[in-house]
Formats: sequence, structure tokens, C-alpha cells
Amino acid sequence: MGRSRTSSIDELLSVILILSGILLIKLDTCLSNLDHNHVSCIYIERKALLKFKESLEDPSGRLTSWVGEDCCKWSGVSCNNRTGHVDELNLHNPYSDDSRATHVLGGEINPSLLALKDLKYLDLSMNDFGGAQIPNFIGSLKKLRYLNLSGASFGGIIPPNLGNLSSLSYLDLDLQNNFQSSETDLQWLSGLSSLKYLNLGGWDLTKAKAYWLQIVNRLPSLSELHLPSCSLSNLPLTLSFINLTSLSVLDLSNNGFDSKIPDWMFNLTSLAHLDLNSNNFNKILPDTISSLASLQKLVLSENDIEGHLPTNLGKLCNLQLLKLSGNKFTGGIADFVDHFSNCSNKKLESLSLGLNRLEGNLPDSLGSLKSLKYLQLTENSFKGSIPEFIGNLSSLEEISLSSNQMSGIIPQTLGQLSSLAALDISYNKWEGVVTEAHFANLSSLKEIKIYKDDPNISLAFEISSNWIPPFKLKYIEIRSCQLGPKFPLWLKDQNELGFVVLNNARISDTIPDWFLQLDLQLEKLDVAYNQLSGKVPNSFRFTDGASATVDLSSNLFEGPLPLWGSNITMLYLRDNRFSGPIPLDIGEVMPQLSDLDISRNSLSGTIPLSIGNLVELTTLVISNNHLSGEIPHFWDKLPFLYIVDMSNNSLSGTIPRSISSLTSLKFLILSNNKLSGEIPSSLKNCSQMLSLDLGDNQLSGNLPTWIGKTMPSLLILSLRVNLFTGKIPSQLCNLSKLHILDISSNKMSGQIPHCIGNLTDLKFALTEEETAEYQGQLKIVAKGREQSYYSILYLVNVIDLSNNNLSGEIPVELTSLKQLGTLNLSMNQFTGKIPLEIGSIQELETLDLSRNKLSGPIPQSMSSLTFLNHLNLSYNNLTGEIPTTNQFLTLEDPTIYEGNAGLCGHPLAIDCPGSGEEKKKPGRDEDHEDGDGENKFEKLGFFISLVLGFILGFWGVCGTLIIKDSWRNAYFEFVDRVKNKLLSFFRPMFVREKHPWEY
Repeated sequence: MGRSRTSSIDELLSVILILSGILLIKLDTCLSNLDHNHVSCIYIERKALLKFKESLEDPSGRLTSWVGEDCCKWSGVSCNNRTGHVDELNLHNPYSDDSRATHVLGGEINPSLLALKDLKYLDLSMNDFGGAQIPNFIGSLKKLRYLNLSGASFGGIIPPNLGNLSSLSYLDLDLQNNFQSSETDLQWLSGLSSLKYLNLGGWDLTKAKAYWLQIVNRLPSLSELHLPSCSLSNLPLTLSFINLTSLSVLDLSNNGFDSKIPDWMFNLTSLAHLDLNSNNFNKILPDTISSLASLQKLVLSENDIEGHLPTNLGKLCNLQLLKLSGNKFTGGIADFVDHFSNCSNKKLESLSLGLNRLEGNLPDSLGSLKSLKYLQLTENSFKGSIPEFIGNLSSLEEISLSSNQMSGIIPQTLGQLSSLAALDISYNKWEGVVTEAHFANLSSLKEIKIYKDDPNISLAFEISSNWIPPFKLKYIEIRSCQLGPKFPLWLKDQNELGFVVLNNARISDTIPDWFLQLDLQLEKLDVAYNQLSGKVPNSFRFTDGASATVDLSSNLFEGPLPLWGSNITMLYLRDNRFSGPIPLDIGEVMPQLSDLDISRNSLSGTIPLSIGNLVELTTLVISNNHLSGEIPHFWDKLPFLYIVDMSNNSLSGTIPRSISSLTSLKFLILSNNKLSGEIPSSLKNCSQMLSLDLGDNQLSGNLPTWIGKTMPSLLILSLRVNLFTGKIPSQLCNLSKLHILDISSNKMSGQIPHCIGNLTDLKFALTEEETAEYQGQLKIVAKGREQSYYSILYLVNVIDLSNNNLSGEIPVELTSLKQLGTLNLSMNQFTGKIPLEIGSIQELETLDLSRNKLSGPIPQSMSSLTFLNHLNLSYNNLTGEIPTTNQFLTLEDPTIYEGNAGLCGHPLAIDCPGSGEEKKKPGRDEDHEDGDGENKFEKLGFFISLVLGFILGFWGVCGTLIIKDSWRNAYFEFVDRVKNKLLSFFRPMFVREKHPWEY
């Protein structure tokens, strides 16, 4: 018994010892987890990291902690707690865009990292390695599970030996548009069997476009696939088997796929995020989209998908974001939204349907989407007003209904949206009144855009001057709405404004002192098209480090031209009453100006030389002032200038040769000045010229032949009212895009070149792109008077060669220019006949051939000029009858034809020979009156029938009477009886009975 007790005690002691040992081991483990200072960094790995650091560029000192013996404590370095080996290197740049550039790492990636044998995690993202290729040695870091090189400015090709990283589960090489890559393939991808996340955004995978899907389909663990902007272009419509059953995120945006969305994609039922934006997907969106029941985000914007929105879209009740903007969807949205409203748990937060062809009213069911934060329906054809239910969408943060056909009164329920930060209802047809109630609870409002799609005002703001808004705006844009006549007082405490646009708001006031006292940091100030008056203060402040725009056009401001901060890039002060000189230091005070328009004022003096310091200048418009002196020679300092308009001043001297340094110049408008000399040949360097207007000056010499050779894109050439001599150079015929040619009122001689028919763009209507290229104002003689064209200049097609000394015949080639609207050849020495084919110029509205030596008849083809409303043929040698058909019926002013002794007929008082005879019926042309082949046969048949009828009728009666005596005697007896009866009947009427006293 004693022995058994002893053995039990021994066993108990053994158990206690074992448990104590286990406890000590656990304690040691816990202590090591609490403090692993005793696990030193491996010496070889520390040396490798220091060598790696030496190869890097670190301007901000992010790696200053890389000192001392223990590399495991260095920033971005993590070690295994037991072995001390470096297993994680995270040098991701955490700074935002504003300060990212100053904190990037750059330089070279040293292959010393190969010493880190246990490295599992490597992140060098958002740095800048200057387009260097991804190092090949990374493919030898066999234990890597996480590799992120996104946004680090790598280029070249993806090294194929990355396919050796068989343990890799996360690979992000997204270029983020920092650098362009070379064409690379994807064969190496098949070796990454453990991959769960793949992002190759921006890499040129053109070589892989035929097989990329087959390679990706062999990665069974893949859950996220990002291949945006990879030039894949080929998306197979069929797939024999689908291995991507775990795929939850698919991003194939911006690849140029040109097909319908393939059916196999709707079998990826695990998808939560599908992004196919910016491709060329077409056809309809099928109802099978509803099979993707797990979808939370669906982005199909910027494609060519057409048809109605499938109602089954509304069955995707997990959907939080839906972007379908920029397609060709048609019809209404009621059915689609109705289905969404049936979801028990409505999760939709963002709905973007803009830039489609949707129409109809906004459905009431839209008001049930209580989770909606972002609603974008811009640029469709929605009608009706904003529904009252809008106030129920309490989560709304942004509404954009701009550029539709909506109208009516804006509901006051809009003012209930306390979360609303941005409201854009611009470019619609609102009417009625906006009051404080519309803004009552908009405490989060930061941005507001309200304006109509035309300048006629039908929406008025009636807000009390004592009202204090619940919001602090940063952006206000109100156009073509009545805010005036006073400057709106409800802006009095809006001291966070950066964008202020109160355009065409019927404000008749001065800029108030309280507005200046807000001390705003402005990025844009636009109060154009009002009746604001007084002097403009120089105390406006503009945001430092950002470009700023000022537009005070079309007001009544006066005094000297104001100058502001150095960061203003666009300055529009046209059409005011500013006077005095342009400030001499304008180029120093506002050196960043890109657009300067101070036209239509009363500015005087010379053009300041400091304008030559505006090296960013693209537009210089100083026309319609009282400027004098010569044009300065500062043009070689303005490389980006493409519009120069100095017209309607009193500038003198010659055109500077240095203007030729403006190789980007497209519009040179120097008309109505006092410039002299010849057109400098150096202007031939301005090969992009679209409009050259040098009219109403005192320029001389021959027309340069090089214009037709070196300015192939020229649309407008106006050299009117100068002193040019010589012939019209045939090289002008090379200007195939020309729409306005005006060299009237010069001293030109010779003939019109027959090649004028080569002005081919006068044969066809302008394209939309060409109409956008017309800018500026041009003075043209049309419809018998001088007119200035501005906004509709692109509609004007003119050839005006009038008031010269041109001779010869009018070339028939002119008649091929079917889009020509005005043809003025008056006051020359033209001879011969008016071309018979002149009726081919179908769009002709003005034709002036007066005061020449033209002869012959007026062509009947002119009757077909249905748009002709101004005609002048006076003082020529025309002969014959004036046509009286079609368009000539509207041209009844006799002065049109006066001075032509040989003309006759209406509306002249001179009758044509034979005018007493029956007139020919109007409506028939000359050919029909003379008779064509068919009419000649009809007339011949008529005369033959007439002769035969006469012969048969006459001899059928008279011949019988001559031959047969009994018929002849009976006929004359009958005639005698009839004669006696008629005499007895009519005698009492004409022979008066005598009264007795008449005997």
C-alpha cells in the first residue's frame, strides 16, 4: 500500500513537471510576441536593404528611419517573429494627389532584394520610376504572394518570368495612365494558378487579344479581374466552358469591343461588380441581365447600347450603383423604375442615365427609391416638371436634370432635401417664381445651377432682402433668370463662394460694397449680359495656384480697364464703356492670360508692348475701339496664339512680318484700319489659317499667289476695299474649303480663272465640324446692302468680285458652285452672255451682275432659283423679254432691269413686239412654248384635222347643192321664207310709224 502511494506521488510530480515545461514554452512564446527585440534582423538582408536604398531617390526622406542594426524596425519593413527574415516590404506612397509628387520614391530597383528569400509581400505602388521596365529579377522571388506595382510609372513590357511566382495570389500592375507600355503578351499568366486578384490596367495587350480570355479562364481561384484600357478589342461571343465561377469583380472598360455583350457573361452569377464602360458594345441589353442577381455595381456607360431599358433590370434588388449614361437607350423609364420600387429592400444609391434618348415624364415610382443619393438624367428628352415627390428622396446628395425638355414650375418640395449638396437643373424651360421655400431646408447645398436653354427670361427669383439662406454655397450659376434689378442681397453672407455666375439676370445696379467685403477667393466671376454700371473695383481676389476667369461682357461698366491678380487666365470685358489706354503693364500684372477680349469699348492709345509677355495667350481680341499707332513687333513670343482680331480701330503702318512666327494662327482679322503696304510674304508660314480678313484698309500690290498654296484650310478670304492690282491668281482655286471670297472694291483686272469651279466646298453643305471653325465678325455686301455677320457666319457662302476692272466672260464653271448664296460681279467690264446654266446655283439668294457689258437674253433657267430674293441686272446690254415665270413673279422692281435698252416686258413699261397677241400661258418654259418633239406632232395633227374637217363640211353641203337642182331650189325657197319672217318681226322695232302732224 505504501508503494502504491509512492508511485502515485511520483506520477503526480511527473505531470506537474510536464505541465510546467509546457507553461514555460507558452510563456516564452507570449513574451516573444510581446517583445521580439531579441530576434535580430538578418545581417545579409539588412545589407541588401541598404543597397536597395542607395539605388533609390528619396527627395522627401521617407526612408530616414533606415538606420541602425535592426532592419525589422525600419519604416515599411516587417520580419518574421521567429526567424527574423524580412517577409514584407511596403513602400506604398500614401500621400494624396496634391502632395504625392513630392513624396515619391524613384531611381532604380536594385536586385539586392533577391537576398530576401522569405519575401512574401512587396508594395512599391504610387511612386515614380520614370517609365523603367519592371525588373526581371522579381520573377525569382518565389515566395511572393502579394505584388503591387500600380501607379509607380513602370513601362516597357511585363517580364514573362512573373509567371514563375506560383504562390502569387495578388498582382496589381495598373499603370494608371502614367506611362504607355509596349505590346506585351499574356502567356506567362497561365503559371499563376493561385491568383485571386489581377489588375493589368493600361498595359498594351494587343498581342493577346486573340487568346486572353482562354488564358484568364484557366485561373480557377480568380475573384477580381481588372483589364481596363488594354487594347484587347476582341471579346469572344461564345465560351465552351466557364471556369470563372468565383469571379466577383470584372472590369473590361475602355477596350474597344465592337459587338453585343456576350451571353456567357450573364452566367457569371457571382459577379458583384461589372464594369464595361467606354467600349463599343451595341444591340440591346437583354432581359437575361436579371440572372446576375448578386450585382451591386453595374457600369455600362459610354457604349452604343440601344433599345428600351429592360424591365428586368429592376429585379436586381442588390444593385447599389447603376451607370448607363452615354448610350442610345430610348423610351421611358417608368417600367424599369416600377420594378425597382417592388424590391423589399431598395439599395440603389446611384442612378446615372444621362446622354441617352430617353423621354417622357419622370415616374412617381422614382420617389420610392429612398436610398438614392445620386440622380443623373442629363441630356435626354424628359418632359414635364420636376415631380412633387422629389421631396421624399431624403438621402439625395446630387441631382442633375440638365439639358432636357423639362418645363413648368419648380416645386417647393425641392427645399426639403436636407442632404442635397449639388443641384443642376440647367438648360430646361422653367417658368414661374423661385422663393425662399425652394431653399428652406437645403442646409448641405454647396452647388447650384439654374438656367434656361434660351435668353428669354420666364423664371424669376422673388426672395426677401432679409432672408438668410441655411447653406454656404461654393458654386452658383444662374443664367437667363431674373435676379434683379438689384444685386441679390441673399448672397450677402455667402463667404465661401468660389464660382459666381449671374449671367443675363436683369441686374441693373452697381457691384455692391458688401459683395467686395465678402473677401471671396474666386475662380470664376461672370456677370455678363446685365445692366451693371459704375467702375469695376480692382479689389477682387482670385484663388492662388488656380486659373481664374472673369467675364463682365455686355454691361455698362466705365472708367479705366481694371487689372487683377496674376492667376487670371481668361478675361472678357467686351461691349462696355471702358475708356482710356490699355494699361501698359497688363502683361506683367496678368502674365498667365490665355484669352483676352476687350473689344467694343472706347479704349484709345497704342497697343502695349507688354502684351508680348503673355506667353500663354491663345486669343487676342481688341477690335472696335479707338486704338491707333502701329502694330507692335512682339509676335515671336506668343507661340500658342490662334485668334488675332484688331479690326475696326485706327491702326496704321504695315502688317508686321513677325506675325509669321504665329504658326498656330487660324484667325487674323485686321479689317477697317489704316494699314498700308503689301501683305508680307512671311505670312505663308501660317499654314493653319482658317480666316484671313484684311478688308477696308489701304493695302496694295498684287494678290499673293502663295495664299492658295500655303493655306489649304482657308474658309474665309476677305481683301475688300483696298488698293490691290493685277489679276486674280489661279492658285486661289486650290482653296477647296473656301466659303467666302471677297476681293471687291479694288483695282483688279483680267479674267475670272476658269478653275474657280475647284472651290469644291461651295458645292456641298458644311459639316458640323466645319461650322464650329467659323469665328469672328465679317462685313459683307449681301442683298444689296452692307451687313455684318457674327453668329451665323458659317451659313454665309459668298463670292464678291464687284467694283474692280475685271473683264472677259463669266466662266460657266461658276455655275457648279451649288451652295453659293451670294454672287456679286457688279461694276466690272464683263462681256458675253449670262451663263445658261446659272439656274444650277440652287442656294443663290443674291445675284448682282449690274454695271457690266453683258448681252443676250436673261436665261430662263434663272426661274428655278427659288431662294433668289435680290437680283440686279441693271446697266448692261441685255435683250429680249424678261421672264415672267416662277421666281421672276416676285422680282417686280423695274430698277432691277433698268439701263438695258433691249429688254422689254413686265415690270418695265416697254412692251415686247407682238404683245397685243394672246400671251403665252405662264408656268411654261421656253422649251415648252417652242414645242418639243412631242408637241410638234400634236400641232401637226391638229392642223391636218382642221383642213380635213373644212373640206368635208364645206363640200359635203355646197357640192350637193351644186349637183342636185331640186335640193338647190328647196334650199333657196327656205332661205326666202326665213328672211320674210325675220323682216316682218323686226320692222316695227326699227321703222317708226308716222304721226298725223308729220304728214
